[in-house]
Amino acid sequence: MMGDMASEETRTTETRTEQSNTERATSTAANARETAPTRAWATRLVVVGIVLSALNLRPAITSLGALLEEVRDGLGMSGSVAGLLTSVPPLCFAVFGVTAPRLARRFGASAVVCAGMAAITAGLLIRPYAGGTAGFLAASALTLMGIAVSNVLMPVIVKRWFPDRVGSMTGLYSMALALGTSLAAAVTVPMTAALGGRWQSGLAVWAVLAAAAVLPWLPLVRERGAAARVPMAAAGEQPRKAPLRITRSRTAWALAVFFGLQATAAYITMGWMAQIFRDSGVPAGTAGLLLAVTMVMGVPLAFVIPRVATRLPHQGPIVLVLGVCGLAGYAGLYFAPAGGAWAWAVLLGVSNCAFPLALTMVGMRARTGPGVAQLSAFAQSTGYLISIPGPLLVGVLYQQSGGWGLPIALMAGLMLPQMAVGFLAGRDRIVEDEATAR
Repeated sequence: MMGDMASEETRTTETRTEQSNTERATSTAANARETAPTRAWATRLVVVGIVLSALNLRPAITSLGALLEEVRDGLGMSGSVAGLLTSVPPLCFAVFGVTAPRLARRFGASAVVCAGMAAITAGLLIRPYAGGTAGFLAASALTLMGIAVSNVLMPVIVKRWFPDRVGSMTGLYSMALALGTSLAAAVTVPMTAALGGRWQSGLAVWAVLAAAAVLPWLPLVRERGAAARVPMAAAGEQPRKAPLRITRSRTAWALAVFFGLQATAAYITMGWMAQIFRDSGVPAGTAGLLLAVTMVMGVPLAFVIPRVATRLPHQGPIVLVLGVCGLAGYAGLYFAPAGGAWAWAVLLGVSNCAFPLALTMVGMRARTGPGVAQLSAFAQSTGYLISIPGPLLVGVLYQQSGGWGLPIALMAGLMLPQMAVGFLAGRDRIVEDEATAR
Protein backbone atom coordinates (compact mmCIF):
# COMPACT_ATOMS: atom_id res chain seq x y z
CA MET A 1 0.00 0.00 0.00
CA MET A 2 2.67 2.48 1.02
CA GLY A 3 4.72 1.55 -2.07
CA ASP A 4 1.69 2.15 -4.29
CA MET A 5 1.11 5.58 -2.72
CA ALA A 6 4.77 6.53 -3.13
CA SER A 7 4.69 5.40 -6.74
CA GLU A 8 1.53 7.43 -7.37
CA GLU A 9 3.11 10.52 -5.76
CA THR A 10 6.18 10.07 -7.94
CA ARG A 11 4.05 9.82 -11.07
CA THR A 12 2.09 12.93 -10.00
CA THR A 13 5.31 14.89 -9.40
CA GLU A 14 6.73 13.82 -12.77
CA THR A 15 3.46 14.81 -14.47
CA ARG A 16 3.53 18.25 -12.82
CA THR A 17 7.18 18.68 -13.78
CA GLU A 18 6.42 17.80 -17.39
CA GLN A 19 3.47 20.21 -17.39
CA SER A 20 5.66 22.93 -15.86
CA ASN A 21 8.38 22.36 -18.45
CA THR A 22 5.78 22.40 -21.22
CA GLU A 23 4.27 25.62 -19.89
CA ARG A 24 7.71 27.25 -19.69
CA ALA A 25 8.54 26.17 -23.23
CA THR A 26 5.19 27.43 -24.47
CA SER A 27 5.70 30.71 -22.62
CA THR A 28 9.22 31.10 -24.05
CA ALA A 29 7.97 30.44 -27.57
CA ALA A 30 5.15 32.93 -27.08
CA ASN A 31 7.56 35.54 -25.80
CA ALA A 32 9.84 34.91 -28.76
CA ARG A 33 6.90 35.37 -31.13
CA GLU A 34 5.93 38.58 -29.36
CA THR A 35 9.43 40.08 -29.22
CA ALA A 36 10.55 39.14 -32.75
CA PRO A 37 8.49 41.88 -34.42
CA THR A 38 9.67 44.30 -31.74
CA ARG A 39 13.32 43.50 -32.48
CA ALA A 40 12.75 43.85 -36.22
CA TRP A 41 11.03 47.19 -35.69
CA ALA A 42 13.84 48.39 -33.41
CA THR A 43 16.48 47.32 -35.93
CA ARG A 44 14.79 49.33 -38.68
CA LEU A 45 14.64 52.29 -36.33
CA VAL A 46 18.36 51.98 -35.60
CA VAL A 47 19.13 51.99 -39.34
CA VAL A 48 17.13 55.19 -39.80
CA GLY A 49 18.82 56.69 -36.73
CA ILE A 50 22.30 55.84 -38.02
CA VAL A 51 21.65 57.43 -41.42
CA LEU A 52 20.06 60.62 -40.02
CA SER A 53 22.76 60.96 -37.37
CA ALA A 54 25.54 60.55 -39.93
CA LEU A 55 23.98 63.25 -42.09
CA ASN A 56 24.31 65.65 -39.14
CA LEU A 57 27.93 65.00 -38.15
CA ARG A 58 29.51 67.60 -40.48
CA PRO A 59 27.00 70.28 -41.67
CA ALA A 60 27.66 72.36 -38.53
CA ILE A 61 31.28 72.64 -39.69
CA THR A 62 30.99 72.92 -43.46
CA SER A 63 28.03 75.34 -43.37
CA LEU A 64 30.10 77.65 -41.18
CA GLY A 65 33.02 77.41 -43.60
CA ALA A 66 30.76 78.48 -46.45
CA LEU A 67 29.63 81.60 -44.51
CA LEU A 68 32.78 82.31 -42.49
CA GLU A 69 33.39 85.71 -44.08
CA GLU A 70 29.83 86.84 -43.36
CA VAL A 71 30.05 85.54 -39.78
CA ARG A 72 33.33 87.40 -39.20
CA ASP A 73 31.86 90.65 -40.49
CA GLY A 74 28.63 90.20 -38.54
CA LEU A 75 30.31 89.48 -35.21
CA GLY A 76 33.35 91.70 -35.68
CA MET A 77 35.52 88.63 -35.30
CA SER A 78 39.28 89.04 -35.67
CA GLY A 79 41.29 86.90 -38.06
CA SER A 80 43.01 85.07 -35.21
CA VAL A 81 39.69 84.17 -33.59
CA ALA A 82 38.36 83.01 -36.95
CA GLY A 83 41.45 80.84 -37.33
CA LEU A 84 40.83 79.43 -33.86
CA LEU A 85 37.26 78.66 -34.84
CA THR A 86 38.42 76.53 -37.75
CA SER A 87 40.75 74.59 -35.42
CA VAL A 88 38.14 73.98 -32.71
CA PRO A 89 36.39 70.92 -34.28
CA PRO A 90 39.25 68.41 -33.98
CA LEU A 91 40.06 69.71 -30.50
CA CYS A 92 36.46 69.24 -29.32
CA PHE A 93 36.31 65.81 -30.97
CA ALA A 94 39.39 64.78 -29.00
CA VAL A 95 38.33 66.28 -25.65
CA PHE A 96 34.67 65.24 -25.63
CA GLY A 97 35.10 61.95 -27.50
CA VAL A 98 36.89 60.28 -24.57
CA THR A 99 33.77 60.69 -22.41
CA ALA A 100 31.56 58.69 -24.77
CA PRO A 101 32.32 55.14 -23.52
CA ARG A 102 31.70 56.10 -19.90
CA LEU A 103 28.43 57.80 -20.79
CA ALA A 104 27.39 54.80 -22.88
CA ARG A 105 28.05 52.39 -19.99
CA ARG A 106 25.88 54.47 -17.69
CA PHE A 107 23.01 55.51 -19.95
CA GLY A 108 23.23 53.28 -23.02
CA ALA A 109 24.73 54.12 -26.41
CA SER A 110 21.36 54.93 -27.98
CA ALA A 111 20.49 57.41 -25.22
CA VAL A 112 23.86 59.16 -25.55
CA VAL A 113 23.53 59.48 -29.33
CA CYS A 114 20.01 60.84 -28.85
CA ALA A 115 21.39 63.43 -26.42
CA GLY A 116 24.18 64.17 -28.89
CA MET A 117 21.69 64.91 -31.66
CA ALA A 118 19.74 67.13 -29.24
CA ALA A 119 22.95 69.01 -28.37
CA ILE A 120 23.66 69.55 -32.08
CA THR A 121 20.13 70.89 -32.56
CA ALA A 122 20.38 73.26 -29.60
CA GLY A 123 23.83 74.50 -30.58
CA LEU A 124 22.82 75.18 -34.18
CA LEU A 125 19.77 77.13 -33.03
CA ILE A 126 21.61 79.17 -30.40
CA ARG A 127 24.90 80.12 -32.02
CA PRO A 128 23.64 82.42 -34.81
CA TYR A 129 21.66 84.47 -32.26
CA ALA A 130 24.07 84.31 -29.29
CA GLY A 131 24.83 88.01 -29.72
CA GLY A 132 28.63 87.94 -29.70
CA THR A 133 31.80 86.02 -30.38
CA ALA A 134 31.93 84.37 -26.94
CA GLY A 135 28.36 83.09 -27.21
CA PHE A 136 28.97 81.92 -30.76
CA LEU A 137 32.03 79.92 -29.66
CA ALA A 138 30.18 78.44 -26.66
CA ALA A 139 27.23 77.32 -28.77
CA SER A 140 29.63 75.90 -31.37
CA ALA A 141 31.31 73.91 -28.59
CA LEU A 142 27.90 72.50 -27.56
CA THR A 143 27.27 71.40 -31.13
CA LEU A 144 30.72 69.87 -31.46
CA MET A 145 30.27 68.02 -28.15
CA GLY A 146 27.20 66.30 -29.59
CA ILE A 147 29.11 65.46 -32.75
CA ALA A 148 32.09 64.12 -30.76
CA VAL A 149 30.17 61.57 -28.67
CA SER A 150 28.16 60.46 -31.71
CA ASN A 151 31.37 60.05 -33.73
CA VAL A 152 32.74 57.64 -31.15
CA LEU A 153 29.54 55.66 -30.53
CA MET A 154 28.46 55.05 -34.13
CA PRO A 155 30.93 52.16 -34.61
CA VAL A 156 29.76 50.79 -31.24
CA ILE A 157 26.11 50.81 -32.29
CA VAL A 158 26.99 49.20 -35.63
CA LYS A 159 28.97 46.46 -33.87
CA ARG A 160 26.21 45.73 -31.34
CA TRP A 161 23.20 45.76 -33.63
CA PHE A 162 24.82 44.44 -36.82
CA PRO A 163 27.84 42.28 -35.84
CA ASP A 164 27.55 40.27 -39.06
CA ARG A 165 27.15 43.37 -41.26
CA VAL A 166 29.84 45.70 -39.96
CA GLY A 167 31.12 46.51 -43.45
CA SER A 168 27.80 47.29 -45.10
CA MET A 169 26.46 49.32 -42.15
CA THR A 170 29.71 51.25 -41.74
CA GLY A 171 29.58 51.94 -45.46
CA LEU A 172 26.01 53.21 -45.19
CA TYR A 173 26.98 55.42 -42.25
CA SER A 174 30.10 56.75 -43.99
CA MET A 175 28.19 57.42 -47.20
CA ALA A 176 25.55 59.41 -45.31
CA LEU A 177 28.29 61.35 -43.50
CA ALA A 178 30.00 62.23 -46.80
CA LEU A 179 26.66 63.22 -48.28
CA GLY A 180 25.88 65.52 -45.36
CA THR A 181 29.34 67.08 -45.61
CA SER A 182 29.12 67.85 -49.32
CA LEU A 183 25.46 68.86 -49.16
CA ALA A 184 26.09 71.52 -46.52
CA ALA A 185 29.09 72.87 -48.43
CA ALA A 186 27.12 73.05 -51.67
CA VAL A 187 23.74 74.44 -50.64
CA THR A 188 24.39 76.68 -47.62
CA VAL A 189 25.14 79.82 -49.66
CA PRO A 190 22.20 79.54 -52.11
CA MET A 191 19.88 78.50 -49.28
CA THR A 192 20.97 81.56 -47.28
CA ALA A 193 20.12 83.76 -50.24
CA ALA A 194 16.72 82.10 -50.55
CA LEU A 195 16.04 82.75 -46.85
CA GLY A 196 16.65 86.48 -47.17
CA GLY A 197 20.42 86.68 -47.27
CA ARG A 198 21.00 86.70 -43.49
CA TRP A 199 23.83 84.42 -42.41
CA GLN A 200 22.00 83.67 -39.16
CA SER A 201 19.19 81.96 -41.09
CA GLY A 202 21.66 80.09 -43.28
CA LEU A 203 23.33 78.54 -40.23
CA ALA A 204 20.22 77.98 -38.09
CA VAL A 205 18.28 76.13 -40.80
CA TRP A 206 20.50 73.07 -40.34
CA ALA A 207 18.96 72.60 -36.89
CA VAL A 208 15.87 71.22 -38.65
CA LEU A 209 17.84 68.26 -39.99
CA ALA A 210 19.44 67.72 -36.57
CA ALA A 211 16.05 67.75 -34.85
CA ALA A 212 14.84 65.05 -37.24
CA ALA A 213 17.79 62.88 -36.18
CA VAL A 214 16.64 62.98 -32.53
CA LEU A 215 13.34 61.24 -33.26
CA PRO A 216 14.46 57.69 -34.19
CA TRP A 217 16.49 57.37 -30.97
CA LEU A 218 13.71 58.42 -28.58
CA PRO A 219 12.03 54.97 -28.40
CA LEU A 220 15.44 53.43 -27.64
CA VAL A 221 16.35 55.79 -24.79
CA ARG A 222 14.87 53.40 -22.21
CA GLU A 223 17.72 50.98 -22.80
CA ARG A 224 19.28 51.42 -19.35
CA GLY A 225 20.31 47.94 -18.23
CA ALA A 226 23.30 46.01 -19.55
CA ALA A 227 21.06 43.49 -21.29
CA ALA A 228 19.08 46.22 -22.99
CA ARG A 229 22.22 48.04 -24.07
CA VAL A 230 23.49 44.91 -25.81
CA PRO A 231 20.81 43.75 -28.30
CA MET A 232 20.14 40.16 -29.24
CA ALA A 233 22.65 40.41 -32.09
CA ALA A 234 25.46 40.89 -29.60
CA ALA A 235 24.03 38.90 -26.70
CA GLY A 236 26.39 36.03 -27.36
CA GLU A 237 29.45 38.07 -26.46
CA GLN A 238 31.33 36.80 -23.45
CA PRO A 239 31.92 39.43 -20.77
CA ARG A 240 35.50 40.57 -20.48
CA LYS A 241 36.99 39.32 -17.20
CA ALA A 242 40.18 41.37 -17.10
CA PRO A 243 40.41 45.14 -17.55
CA LEU A 244 41.28 46.32 -21.05
CA ARG A 245 44.39 48.50 -21.11
CA ILE A 246 43.93 49.92 -24.59
CA THR A 247 47.27 51.74 -24.57
CA ARG A 248 49.07 48.38 -24.36
CA SER A 249 47.80 47.40 -27.80
CA ARG A 250 50.11 48.11 -30.73
CA THR A 251 47.17 47.74 -33.08
CA ALA A 252 45.24 50.42 -31.16
CA TRP A 253 48.18 52.82 -31.43
CA ALA A 254 48.63 52.09 -35.13
CA LEU A 255 44.93 52.69 -35.73
CA ALA A 256 45.00 55.94 -33.71
CA VAL A 257 47.97 57.33 -35.65
CA PHE A 258 46.40 56.22 -38.94
CA PHE A 259 43.17 57.95 -37.97
CA GLY A 260 45.06 61.11 -37.04
CA LEU A 261 47.08 61.27 -40.25
CA GLN A 262 44.08 60.66 -42.50
CA ALA A 263 42.17 63.35 -40.59
CA THR A 264 45.13 65.70 -41.08
CA ALA A 265 45.03 65.09 -44.84
CA ALA A 266 41.26 65.59 -44.92
CA TYR A 267 41.33 68.88 -43.00
CA ILE A 268 44.20 70.20 -45.13
CA THR A 269 42.29 69.27 -48.28
CA MET A 270 39.06 70.90 -47.10
CA GLY A 271 40.83 74.00 -45.86
CA TRP A 272 43.44 74.68 -48.55
CA MET A 273 42.85 72.78 -51.78
CA ALA A 274 40.55 75.39 -53.31
CA GLN A 275 43.12 78.10 -52.56
CA ILE A 276 45.88 76.05 -54.21
CA PHE A 277 43.83 75.88 -57.39
CA ARG A 278 42.96 79.57 -57.26
CA ASP A 279 46.60 80.58 -56.82
CA SER A 280 47.49 78.50 -59.89
CA GLY A 281 45.06 80.48 -62.05
CA VAL A 282 41.88 78.42 -61.74
CA PRO A 283 38.76 80.65 -61.44
CA ALA A 284 37.22 80.84 -57.96
CA GLY A 285 33.97 79.17 -59.03
CA THR A 286 35.81 76.29 -60.66
CA ALA A 287 38.08 75.90 -57.64
CA GLY A 288 35.03 75.52 -55.40
CA LEU A 289 33.57 72.99 -57.79
CA LEU A 290 36.82 71.01 -57.75
CA LEU A 291 36.67 70.87 -53.95
CA ALA A 292 33.05 69.69 -54.16
CA VAL A 293 34.14 66.90 -56.53
CA THR A 294 36.80 65.80 -54.03
CA MET A 295 34.23 65.66 -51.25
CA VAL A 296 31.52 63.95 -53.34
CA MET A 297 33.92 61.12 -54.23
CA GLY A 298 33.42 59.94 -50.68
CA VAL A 299 29.71 59.25 -51.18
CA PRO A 300 29.90 56.11 -53.36
CA LEU A 301 33.34 54.96 -52.22
CA ALA A 302 32.43 55.25 -48.54
CA PHE A 303 29.83 52.56 -49.14
CA VAL A 304 32.01 50.29 -51.27
CA ILE A 305 35.33 50.35 -49.37
CA PRO A 306 34.02 49.08 -45.97
CA ARG A 307 32.23 46.20 -47.68
CA VAL A 308 35.42 45.19 -49.47
CA ALA A 309 37.49 45.67 -46.31
CA THR A 310 35.41 43.24 -44.22
CA ARG A 311 35.93 40.50 -46.80
CA LEU A 312 39.71 40.71 -46.61
CA PRO A 313 41.85 39.20 -43.84
CA HIS A 314 44.25 42.15 -44.13
CA GLN A 315 43.11 45.69 -44.97
CA GLY A 316 46.67 46.89 -45.60
CA PRO A 317 46.45 46.64 -49.41
CA ILE A 318 43.48 49.03 -49.41
CA VAL A 319 45.49 51.48 -47.28
CA LEU A 320 48.33 51.34 -49.82
CA VAL A 321 46.03 51.91 -52.81
CA LEU A 322 44.45 54.94 -51.16
CA GLY A 323 47.89 56.26 -50.21
CA VAL A 324 49.21 55.92 -53.77
CA CYS A 325 46.19 57.88 -55.02
CA GLY A 326 47.00 60.61 -52.50
CA LEU A 327 50.67 60.75 -53.54
CA ALA A 328 49.67 60.98 -57.20
CA GLY A 329 47.23 63.79 -56.40
CA TYR A 330 49.88 65.76 -54.48
CA ALA A 331 52.40 65.24 -57.27
CA GLY A 332 49.88 66.65 -59.71
CA LEU A 333 49.25 69.68 -57.50
CA TYR A 334 53.01 70.27 -57.32
CA PHE A 335 53.90 69.94 -61.01
CA ALA A 336 50.71 70.92 -62.90
CA PRO A 337 47.97 72.14 -60.54
CA ALA A 338 45.84 73.79 -63.23
CA GLY A 339 46.60 71.48 -66.14
CA GLY A 340 45.21 68.33 -64.56
CA ALA A 341 43.03 69.89 -61.88
CA TRP A 342 40.07 67.54 -62.34
CA ALA A 343 42.28 64.44 -62.17
CA TRP A 344 43.98 65.66 -59.00
CA ALA A 345 40.61 66.43 -57.39
CA VAL A 346 39.40 62.89 -58.11
CA LEU A 347 42.60 61.26 -56.85
CA LEU A 348 42.54 63.23 -53.59
CA GLY A 349 38.86 62.40 -53.17
CA VAL A 350 39.71 58.70 -53.42
CA SER A 351 42.58 59.13 -50.95
CA ASN A 352 40.29 60.82 -48.42
CA CYS A 353 38.22 57.63 -48.24
CA ALA A 354 40.72 56.42 -45.66
CA PHE A 355 38.17 57.73 -43.13
CA PRO A 356 35.47 55.06 -43.69
CA LEU A 357 38.24 52.46 -43.85
CA ALA A 358 39.50 53.57 -40.44
CA LEU A 359 35.98 53.33 -38.99
CA THR A 360 35.58 49.85 -40.44
CA MET A 361 38.85 48.71 -38.88
CA VAL A 362 37.70 50.03 -35.50
CA GLY A 363 34.78 47.61 -35.68
CA MET A 364 36.95 44.75 -36.88
CA ARG A 365 39.89 45.10 -34.49
CA ALA A 366 37.81 44.59 -31.31
CA ARG A 367 35.82 41.50 -30.35
CA THR A 368 33.20 42.94 -27.98
CA GLY A 369 30.96 45.98 -27.78
CA PRO A 370 32.88 47.50 -24.83
CA GLY A 371 36.11 46.82 -26.70
CA VAL A 372 34.85 48.69 -29.76
CA ALA A 373 33.77 51.59 -27.52
CA GLN A 374 37.22 51.87 -25.94
CA LEU A 375 39.06 51.47 -29.23
CA SER A 376 36.82 53.98 -30.99
CA ALA A 377 37.26 56.56 -28.23
CA PHE A 378 41.02 56.05 -28.09
CA ALA A 379 41.61 56.03 -31.84
CA GLN A 380 39.40 59.03 -32.57
CA SER A 381 40.41 61.18 -29.61
CA THR A 382 44.12 60.54 -30.10
CA GLY A 383 43.75 60.86 -33.85
CA TYR A 384 41.97 64.21 -33.73
CA LEU A 385 44.65 65.54 -31.38
CA ILE A 386 47.27 64.50 -33.92
CA SER A 387 45.37 66.26 -36.71
CA ILE A 388 45.22 69.71 -35.06
CA PRO A 389 48.64 71.09 -36.10
CA GLY A 390 48.48 70.00 -39.76
CA PRO A 391 46.26 72.68 -41.33
CA LEU A 392 47.90 75.40 -39.21
CA LEU A 393 51.38 74.26 -40.26
CA VAL A 394 50.38 74.33 -43.91
CA GLY A 395 49.24 77.94 -43.50
CA VAL A 396 52.51 78.91 -41.79
CA LEU A 397 54.64 77.27 -44.52
CA TYR A 398 52.59 78.96 -47.23
CA GLN A 399 52.96 82.35 -45.59
CA GLN A 400 56.70 81.96 -44.95
CA SER A 401 57.63 80.50 -48.33
CA GLY A 402 55.23 82.52 -50.45
CA GLY A 403 54.17 79.47 -52.46
CA TRP A 404 52.69 75.99 -52.29
CA GLY A 405 55.82 73.92 -52.88
CA LEU A 406 56.70 73.31 -49.23
CA PRO A 407 53.10 72.77 -48.05
CA ILE A 408 52.48 70.19 -50.79
CA ALA A 409 55.76 68.48 -49.93
CA LEU A 410 54.58 68.29 -46.31
CA MET A 411 51.28 66.74 -47.39
CA ALA A 412 53.06 64.11 -49.47
CA GLY A 413 55.54 63.46 -46.66
CA LEU A 414 52.73 62.80 -44.17
CA MET A 415 51.14 60.31 -46.56
CA LEU A 416 54.10 57.92 -46.20
CA PRO A 417 53.73 57.28 -42.43
CA GLN A 418 49.96 57.16 -42.94
CA MET A 419 50.44 54.24 -45.33
CA ALA A 420 52.88 52.52 -42.96
CA VAL A 421 50.74 52.67 -39.80
CA GLY A 422 47.58 51.94 -41.79
CA PHE A 423 49.19 48.76 -43.10
CA LEU A 424 50.00 47.73 -39.51
CA ALA A 425 46.48 48.58 -38.31
CA GLY A 426 45.05 46.46 -41.12
CA ARG A 427 46.56 43.22 -39.82
CA ASP A 428 44.17 40.58 -38.47
CA ARG A 429 44.61 41.41 -34.78
CA ILE A 430 42.20 41.84 -31.84
CA VAL A 431 42.95 44.56 -29.29
CA GLU A 432 41.46 42.55 -26.40
CA ASP A 433 44.13 39.88 -27.01
CA GLU A 434 46.90 42.49 -27.01
CA ALA A 435 45.71 44.78 -24.24
CA THR A 436 44.04 42.62 -21.59
CA ALA A 437 45.92 43.06 -18.32
CA ARG A 438 47.59 39.98 -16.91
